[in-house]
Amino acid sequence: MVPRWGLLWLLGAAASCLLEGSRGSSPRTIRVSYTSATEVSPGLPLFSAMGFVDNQLISRYESHTKKMHPRVDWINTLEKEDPKFYNRYTWILQKDQDDFQENVEMLQKRYNQSGGFHIVQMMIFCQVGEDGKRSGHWQYGYDGRDFLSYDMGTSMWTAIDTEAQEIKRKWESETAIKQRFTGYLESTCMEWLQKNDHYGAKSFLRKEPPVVMLSSRTETDGMESHACQVYGFYPKEIDAFWRRDGEVWLQDTLSGFVAPTADGTYYYWLGIQIDPKERDRYRCYVAHDGLQEPLELALKVPGSRSNLWPIVIGGVAGFIVVGAVAGILVFVFLKYKKGNDEPKNEPSRGHIIATSC
Repeated sequence: MVPRWGLLWLLGAAASCLLEGSRGSSPRTIRVSYTSATEVSPGLPLFSAMGFVDNQLISRYESHTKKMHPRVDWINTLEKEDPKFYNRYTWILQKDQDDFQENVEMLQKRYNQSGGFHIVQMMIFCQVGEDGKRSGHWQYGYDGRDFLSYDMGTSMWTAIDTEAQEIKRKWESETAIKQRFTGYLESTCMEWLQKNDHYGAKSFLRKEPPVVMLSSRTETDGMESHACQVYGFYPKEIDAFWRRDGEVWLQDTLSGFVAPTADGTYYYWLGIQIDPKERDRYRCYVAHDGLQEPLELALKVPGSRSNLWPIVIGGVAGFIVVGAVAGILVFVFLKYKKGNDEPKNEPSRGHIIATSC
């Protein structure tokens, strides 16, 4: 069991966007998540790997296809213009698939487990701050629990139990392991910045204006509920809020979070409950770099009581990409709790390993 890097090399192309965008902006991130299980289950292949830039899914590899599946346009461009490069790292992920399956078997033996459903998850995270400073974190989990982690900034290992301590002691003595982490943080991003800058830069400079839709319904108590759905915008930074008489209004309001969607754009929503007599005083205000000027939409008279639900459904669809990762963790928890084969020496309980935003 050693740290795996297949999709990290592909994400070197994304590092160009990450580093370029780090100057004078908020911190940018690259994150790669690996999952390997002992059984195929609905929505969970034997092995998968997902790459994210600023929490936007850009590529996914799955064991049943043994291929990388682009999730943003610039990865498709990279595949067409440099197929040798793309195929090389598909091969690396195919090798990672075999290695991770071996890791699951190895951990089963370490914990004296025979059969049953078990899963390994790995996440590696790289961040570039506003000042250009890089930091990183590597985390490994088994059966939904933390197992072993490494902080690239402090060079500190954290082992959860006795089994993890054994691996920690071995890796601490191997300088090659630390060099791989250091090399990724200090060299790989810059190397791929020089090689693949043109693939991602245009994508990350693009501006897609938001589409704004209003929906409403009358409640049983006579009050009105209104929702403002904002979707299809890029980049993700957006100002959207309610105004009353031209001033920002927060009372009796709700809002979601900016969530990535499958087409590479973002989604956001906000809601408010009002007295219908004051409807004309309220506006949904939206400002975004893709708009020539901010939008202010007046509230509409509610129609049928079902008018609000398309927005709710749209919101759910908007963050399916994020929710799918969290869903894996829930599935792992439920299936593991059913106890196909209760281990004789169960890993000590820790926090669920983070594989999503």
